[in-house]
Amino acid sequence: MQYPYLSIGITDNAENVIQQIEKELQQLKEKNIDYSIKEVDFEGTTSVVCYIEGEPLFSKKSNQYELLKYHVSNALADYIIQQYEEKLLTRIINSNYGYFNSAEKKDILNISLKIIRNDDKIFFNTLFQIRRRNLITKKLMEYFESSNSIILDGFVNFRLKDYIKELEDIIDNAVDDFLIEREYKEFIRLLRYFVELQESKLNFIHVVIQYDESYILLDEKKHEITNDCIQEFILELPETEINHDDLLVSSLITLAPKSIIIHNWERFKNKKLLDTIKNVFSGKVVLCSGCSICEYSYAKSDRKE
Repeated sequence: MQYPYLSIGITDNAENVIQQIEKELQQLKEKNIDYSIKEVDFEGTTSVVCYIEGEPLFSKKSNQYELLKYHVSNALADYIIQQYEEKLLTRIINSNYGYFNSAEKKDILNISLKIIRNDDKIFFNTLFQIRRRNLITKKLMEYFESSNSIILDGFVNFRLKDYIKELEDIIDNAVDDFLIEREYKEFIRLLRYFVELQESKLNFIHVVIQYDESYILLDEKKHEITNDCIQEFILELPETEINHDDLLVSSLITLAPKSIIIHNWERFKNKKLLDTIKNVFSGKVVLCSGCSICEYSYAKSDRKE
């Protein structure tokens, strides 16, 4: 005998499940539809039972019951994302990337969580967040078409293959980001080593960033030394391979100044370049907050005119 109710079997956190469902079902009250949510324990198992009050027996095709299924599915989708997602990510990482050590797996998990929670507020990640939630809701609605009783753990593990595939793709991207970051850290370590080997040619050097993101180098006496610094590198490179960001870093490593003062640093669109300079010359970089040298770019433009 079938009844117009939904039963959600859970292993723990019954209170959290009820709160999530209660929050979602508030919309039924706005439609003057009364409902009840009960926690039922039977032979060591816990179920959360939801039903429409006053609904007659066998009214599973009623509009009110359809609304119950829709809102409970939305609530369970949110609950699954909040309570299961990190556990699923950890399980996938341990299963698919067992060759990483514990610390590396933790880093990959943190990167995955940053992507999945869209900490950086990236538009496409927001779309993927909505897509994943809708995917879970759709699967729940499909399940409730044929059954009014669900075991949440079993549903997540065996009915959400498409959703888990999305999580696997996110982890694949996180692993790529992790490897790139690891290579970057190794690159920084090598550059620091080269700097330590170099004898300082200047006590300090001024780096003045122009509006077009080009730069000017000034020595301790405020004499421009840009061309002198980069000329030897330019001669060794084809014109098509000249990268001015790389030239700046190479010049600073060659000069190995005891201090680097960067003027107009906020003009850096390539924040990674600024981070690289700060990391390579750790403790030696000063970001100028404004001085007469910051206006050097204007003076140079005036001379060109």
